[in-house]
Amino acid sequence: MSANHLLLGVAAIYMWNKQNVYRVKRIPLYMKVKKEKEMKSLQKKEILLMSLMLFSMFFGAGNLIFPPFLGYETGNHVWIALFGFIISATGLPILGVIAIAKAGSFQGLANRVHSSFAIIFPCLIYLFIGPGLGIPRAGSLAFEMGPGQLFPDSGSVLLLIYTVIFFSIVYWLSLSPSKLMGLFGKLLTPLLLCMIALIFIKSMITPVGDVQVPVGNYGNTPVFQGFLDGYLTMDALAALIFGIVVANALRVKGVQDEKDIAKYMSMAGIGAGLLLSLIYVILGYVGSISGSLGKFDNGAQVLAHVMTALFGQSGMILLGIIFTVACLCVSIGLVTSCSQFFTEVFPRVSYKVWAFVLSVVSMILANLGLTQILKVSVPILGFIYPIALTLIILGLCHKYIGKYTYIYPVTIGLVAVFSGIDILNRNVLLSKWTSILEHVPLYTEGVGWIIPAIVGGCLGMIVSACMNKKD
Repeated sequence: MSANHLLLGVAAIYMWNKQNVYRVKRIPLYMKVKKEKEMKSLQKKEILLMSLMLFSMFFGAGNLIFPPFLGYETGNHVWIALFGFIISATGLPILGVIAIAKAGSFQGLANRVHSSFAIIFPCLIYLFIGPGLGIPRAGSLAFEMGPGQLFPDSGSVLLLIYTVIFFSIVYWLSLSPSKLMGLFGKLLTPLLLCMIALIFIKSMITPVGDVQVPVGNYGNTPVFQGFLDGYLTMDALAALIFGIVVANALRVKGVQDEKDIAKYMSMAGIGAGLLLSLIYVILGYVGSISGSLGKFDNGAQVLAHVMTALFGQSGMILLGIIFTVACLCVSIGLVTSCSQFFTEVFPRVSYKVWAFVLSVVSMILANLGLTQILKVSVPILGFIYPIALTLIILGLCHKYIGKYTYIYPVTIGLVAVFSGIDILNRNVLLSKWTSILEHVPLYTEGVGWIIPAIVGGCLGMIVSACMNKKD
C-alpha cells in the first residue's frame, strides 16, 4: 500500500473525551491530496483565493437584500448604522470561522458539550441551513430576481426549467470540491465583485435620488438597530458549516499541520469578512440614495428600482445575473459542505451520491414546498442560532475556560431551554408568555438568550469547581 493510500485512509488519531478510547478519523476518499508534506506554507495569492472562496460561500441573496434596505431605512444615518450592522453581520461569521479553526472541526467544538450533542447538533444545522432552507431558497430567489422579473406571468413551468438547470450546474460544480478555490477565487467572485462595482460607480456618477431622513429605531439608536439587523442574518451558522470546506481545501493544498490549518482558516475568515464589509458599505450607500424613488417593503424592491433608475430595463437583467451568481455560489458551498459532512458521518454513502441527493431534494423543494419548508425551518433555525453563537463564544474563550469541565454543557443547556421556550411561545402559544419573557433583559431586542448564557457560564464554573474538590 502506498503512502498516498495511507494518507487518504487515516488522517489523525485522537482521544475521545477523557477516556482512553481512540478513534480513527478518515479523510474522505473524494479528496485528492497533491503533496505529502506535513508542513507547507501558502503563498499570499493562495490565501487571497481562499478568502475569495469563503466570501463567495457567505455572500448569498440575503446579503444582497439586507444592506440596501438598511440604507433605505437609515437615510442620513447610514454610515453609523452600517457600523453596527458590520460588527454583527461580518464579525460573528469571522468569529465562527476562528472558533472552528481553534477547535479543529465543528464536531470537535460540539464534543466539548457532549458526545451525543456532537452528532445531533451539527446534523440539525447541516439539514436545516442546507436542504431544509438555504439551498432551495437560493434557487427560488435566483429565479424570482432573474427570469421571474422579466417574465412575471410565466407560471410554474419556467420555474421548473430554471431550477433543473440551476441545480444541475450546482451538482456538476460540486463534484470537484478540491477545485472550488479556483472556481470561486478566479471566476465567480471576481465576476460578482465587478458587477457590484459597476452599480456603485454608476450610482456615484448619476445618483438616483437624495438621502432621506431615517425611519423607526434607526432615528434613535442607529448603531444598535444596525447591530440587531446584522445579527438576524444568521451568517454565523454558515461559518460553522463552511469550516469543513475550508479545512479540506487547505489539506488538498498540502497543509497538514493542524496549527497551520487553524492559522490559514482564521486568515481566510478575516479576509472574507473585510470583503463582506466593503460590499455592505457599497450596497448600504446605494440603498441610502433610493428614498426618493418610492416606498419599499424589502431590499429586493429597493435594488430593483435602483437598477431600473440607473440602467433602464437592462438593469433588471444585470440584477438577475448578480442574484444568480450569488445564489449559485452559496448553493455550491452548501451542497459541498453538507455532502462532505454527511460523507464523514455516513461513510457508506459516497460524496457524489450525497451531492446528487441534496441537489435533487433542493430542486424539488424550490418548486413545490418552499413556503411550508420556511414555516418549519425558520423556527428551528431560530432555536439553533443562540445555541450556535453561545458555542462559538465558548470556543473562542476555551483557552481560559477549558479547565471548567461543566461550563459547556451547563451554558448550552440553559440557552437551549430558554431558546426552546421562546420559539414555543412565538410559534405555538401565540405569544401568550411574552409578558413574562419581556422581564428578561434584552428579550424585546431579540437577544434575550445572552442572560441565560451568562448565568450558565457562572453556574458551569461553580459546578466544575465543586466537582473538582470532590475528586
